[in-house]
Amino acid sequence: MSRTLTSRALMSRVLMWIRGHLVVLAGLLALAYLVLPNLVVLAFSFNKPVGKFNYEWNEFSTDAWTDPCGVADMCQSLSLSLQVAVLATLGATVLGTMVAFALARYRFRGRSATTAMIFLPMAMPEVVMAASLGTLFLNMRIPFGFTTILIAHIMFCLSFVVTAVKARVMSMDPRLEQAAQDLYATPTQTFLRVTLPLAAPGIAAGALLSFALSFDDFIITQFNSGPTTVTFPMFVWGASQRGIPVQVNVIGTAMFIAAVVLTVAGQWLGNRRKAAA
Repeated sequence: MSRTLTSRALMSRVLMWIRGHLVVLAGLLALAYLVLPNLVVLAFSFNKPVGKFNYEWNEFSTDAWTDPCGVADMCQSLSLSLQVAVLATLGATVLGTMVAFALARYRFRGRSATTAMIFLPMAMPEVVMAASLGTLFLNMRIPFGFTTILIAHIMFCLSFVVTAVKARVMSMDPRLEQAAQDLYATPTQTFLRVTLPLAAPGIAAGALLSFALSFDDFIITQFNSGPTTVTFPMFVWGASQRGIPVQVNVIGTAMFIAAVVLTVAGQWLGNRRKAAA
């Protein structure tokens, strides 16, 4: 009888603990679900498959890490994807920041329509935007290649930058800029020393999101690329027909680690600033 009461009390305590930490447990499970595929990619980057397909574990090996460019044309496609992602991020961040400030700070005719048009690429399927841009380039007789991919990626990433920066600008306290003006700061000084630092988190978030979307995009790139412009996602798609090499797992793992490092560094800097303030 005493053992039964003890087990019931223990079970009751366990249930109470689970109820008290249910949100945390759900968050950890969701995080594990998101991270698990990356861990699988990491594990199989050290695999030495028997055939062309890296689907079954065979033997531990670091050959792919010591020679990441051992597959023909893979590093060229990776370099192209990085170039397009960096330039698209710069273009979308600059244009998106200006559009976000205009929509958040000014009232003008057509503002509501502009806001709707900005959010339209986020709502429509990628294939619709990709086909529309491809048709536009054909009608304007623009040769498909690096330029068309870059323009398409900037158009695609622009909406995400505007969303991130606009949310940050609308949450900023205008009294800080007014205080700078009361202290005889010029408009340029106010923008560089007050407005821009306050909007920097939103700008950084939009830039990082643009880089990730541009580097990862396949559909828009496929519709607007030329015969000699093969990005990394297109290379992976083509390689899947004949067997994806282990080096693809290496590149994916490296990008995942870089993203984690940037996220942790940004969080650490943010906490350090809050502590200093």
